[in-house]
Amino acid sequence: MAIRTEPFILNVGPQHPSTHGVFRLRVTLDGEVVVDVEPVVGYLHRGIEKLAEGRTYTQNIPFTDRLDYLASMTNNFAYVLAVEKLAQIEVPERAEYLRIIMAEMMRIASHLMAIGFFLNDLGAMMTPVLYMWREREKLLDLFEMVCGQRLTYNYMRIGGVSQDIPEEFLPALKKFVAEMPTFIDEYEWLLSQNEILLARTKGVGILPRDVAINIAASGPVLRASGVKWDIRKADPYSIYDRFDFEVPVGNVGDCYDRYWVRMQEMRQSVRILEQALEQLPGGEVYAKVPQLLRPPAGEVYGHIEAPKGELGFYLVSDNSIAPYRFHIRPPTLINLTALKDMVIGWKVADLIVTFGSMDVCLGEIDR
Repeated sequence: MAIRTEPFILNVGPQHPSTHGVFRLRVTLDGEVVVDVEPVVGYLHRGIEKLAEGRTYTQNIPFTDRLDYLASMTNNFAYVLAVEKLAQIEVPERAEYLRIIMAEMMRIASHLMAIGFFLNDLGAMMTPVLYMWREREKLLDLFEMVCGQRLTYNYMRIGGVSQDIPEEFLPALKKFVAEMPTFIDEYEWLLSQNEILLARTKGVGILPRDVAINIAASGPVLRASGVKWDIRKADPYSIYDRFDFEVPVGNVGDCYDRYWVRMQEMRQSVRILEQALEQLPGGEVYAKVPQLLRPPAGEVYGHIEAPKGELGFYLVSDNSIAPYRFHIRPPTLINLTALKDMVIGWKVADLIVTFGSMDVCLGEIDR
């Protein structure tokens, strides 16, 4: 005689076990099997979009730091690109290269934390995170050199960057770029064929290609499902069309593929950094932009390939010093909509692993 159980509801959070942010999952279980999932967000909502409509275009830059706080400069990058598109501002060549350098350093720093905490979700305690932190600390030292901050980095400006890099920056970055491939090799040697990692991630939390496309997923979550879509290639912005790099894609769309794609993307970021350092020109780093910028009336959407996916800013100008409408397209909020499809039928432990593989940041989900 089959044992009949009655489904029950389990609240995971609002403090998640792996502290990805203040987030709640309302999970319906049949025993340990997931029957339904309802993500509950909003615990970190700060009203950034409305606040931004009462401040000048320049004053809004620090708001973007607080979105994905593990990739602050790429948030700055997307926003200033949108404003420059709206106001038709041309950025100096050196500033373009410095922006690319910072963006790819941010991608590596973000992916290091994504992989480290993903392994933490697998039960690997803090050891992998500390390995990842080893290289991330070197990047934080470099960010501190250029902007004085180690978390909510604020460096991009409308028309360029806030200041030129100090003389000690380039030697330190070149040393990092030379060493990083060896460290990535070390990570892969330790992890990619690890028996526990394979058992917990292969075939788990699959996001099919068609579902990924239909929900407008982006970033490593989309590419892990076999979709070769990267805005740096598909709709090149800044000077990305000058660099030679590959777009890694997965085959299955499971937790392992999402881990693997991020690992390979770090290698490609190192390639871009090598080329940017070779091509880095001299010159100005900031265009002459009015302190109180008044873009012509109109609307614009600017987007970039942030570490977590497509980050976009939709701005509407009424020719005043503040945006009439300020809207953010956050990658992890869109990616999170796939979670239910990925975990139904799996166990609670697999739910945690799948959620960790998506690399969410509640700062940009709630805004």
